[in-house]
Amino acid sequence: MKRIFLLVCFLGAAVTSGAVSFDDLTPQERLGQTLVVSVDVDSIGNVRQAVEEGKVGGVLIQWGNYSQQETRKLIDKLQGWAQKSPHQIPLLVSIDYEGGTVYTPITLGFEYFPTNMMLSAAADEEEAAALGYLAGQELRRSGVHVNFSPVLDVNSNPNNPIIGVRSFGSDVGNVTKMGLALMDGFQAAGVGSVVKHFPGHGDTSLDSHVAVPVVKADKTEMEKVHLKPFQEAIAHGVDGVMTGHVSYPALDDKNIATFSKPIVQNLLRQKMGFKGLVVTDSLDMKGALTYCSLAECAVRSLAAGGDLILLGRYVKPIKVFDQIAQAVETQQLQPRVDEAARRVFALKERLGLLSPQENTVSVSLQAYQTQLAKISDKAVTLVRNQAGTVPLVKRFPKDKKPVVCAVFFAPSRFADQLAGFSKPFLEKGWTVRTYNAAMTPKQKDRDRALRCAQGADVLVIGSLQWADKTNTSQKNIINELFTKYPKATLLSTMSPYDIDQYTQAYTVLALYGLNRYTLQTAARVLLGDLQAQGVLPVKLATLSSGEQPRTHTPPARQKSQ
Repeated sequence: MKRIFLLVCFLGAAVTSGAVSFDDLTPQERLGQTLVVSVDVDSIGNVRQAVEEGKVGGVLIQWGNYSQQETRKLIDKLQGWAQKSPHQIPLLVSIDYEGGTVYTPITLGFEYFPTNMMLSAAADEEEAAALGYLAGQELRRSGVHVNFSPVLDVNSNPNNPIIGVRSFGSDVGNVTKMGLALMDGFQAAGVGSVVKHFPGHGDTSLDSHVAVPVVKADKTEMEKVHLKPFQEAIAHGVDGVMTGHVSYPALDDKNIATFSKPIVQNLLRQKMGFKGLVVTDSLDMKGALTYCSLAECAVRSLAAGGDLILLGRYVKPIKVFDQIAQAVETQQLQPRVDEAARRVFALKERLGLLSPQENTVSVSLQAYQTQLAKISDKAVTLVRNQAGTVPLVKRFPKDKKPVVCAVFFAPSRFADQLAGFSKPFLEKGWTVRTYNAAMTPKQKDRDRALRCAQGADVLVIGSLQWADKTNTSQKNIINELFTKYPKATLLSTMSPYDIDQYTQAYTVLALYGLNRYTLQTAARVLLGDLQAQGVLPVKLATLSSGEQPRTHTPPARQKSQ
């Protein structure tokens, strides 16, 4: 099946500069092209001088509770400063729009992007590619050029504290196929796709934001499992690969991947044949700063083969730039900097930043939202239905107006999404009670939850676990609810691994992400308006082989012609 839209690249409105030549750039301006700082509304003033002096080549926009229009204004302001630089080269604007635990419904005004695990549960490559395309259109509409997505880590360790639903799952073939589909969609929309975290962050038991994880897999396992999705992405023409701040003794017993010539140059460049942009994970993470200061880490990254260096948030880019520039001169790294800057410059040129482009973005937000709903309908998984309570309509006569109580344990920033669950019930004439308990509930949350459940015909409990860590307070209250109401239904709203904590639940649905689309799908499944279609992308320890929901590999997808 051919996807015509993959043949067309809608670049959208592009900020342009005059006829600038890479050869005209000074050594310091070339260094600046390799450096990226993270910004939001609160920190934008920190980067103005560096941008206007041409000492920063890109920005990573993140967080911030503001609208998409405000995001566009933020980017326009940054690009206006870039136009004042000596070379007037536009900034490469990047984003971590990967969904789930990285993005929330209030971030930057963009729609809540599905988690990779949700896309994998939907098991439809064509739909994933279409979603990536529509999401890419929204990014370009706002002035974003590069998305640090998808995550190609194979989540082979259920106790992984940071990847979880950010991964497509534990099956290498599924991770590869779904990852390539999403990557295709982004790049077809004119958004550069950077896959991560090379050479694989899926088999870690530590979070590289706060520690240095170690992957103990030998070379054979690395090649068969963790490297395979990246190798396929390279063959498929991915724009960039992001390195992880993770130690791989089998590949380099001295350095984390970001600082490793054996991993970046020998493995990624030479053996795997990657010719695109090597991007570092943010250097303000503990996985990097354990070994060096920020400026020293940037120099080590460049020396190892990195091209685009993410400096992180709340840095003073002028000060860091001067430190890096001095070290580059002392260590005679200018040829390496020139090579890196040339790759950044080439990507800017390919994405239309250096020449006038017509504004051809035409896909509507409604089309994107329709696709999000379609993915949710395919993803929600009926993990357990031991009492046969789904659909609920079997339990109540038509002339009865039943009462449903839904208790969700989630951060308050998700509160506006919960209406998605109520809507289908209200349309059916049900009385709906909902309560958004705290992620780490207290006594008042317990009391409110019990009051909500009292007298209800149906109790629905929404648990939320980010990755590996079980919230003890949440678990205790949920167990108490199950003790009082054993026929309650469990909605696992984020990581499906938390289902293993509630073996007493007769009825369980896995949503893989807490947003209005998945909640509406879950409600429709419970009401019998929709049959659950999702498949589990991971194996759960407490389910026997006979209980494990069906799994399948998505059908092979034809490449665009």
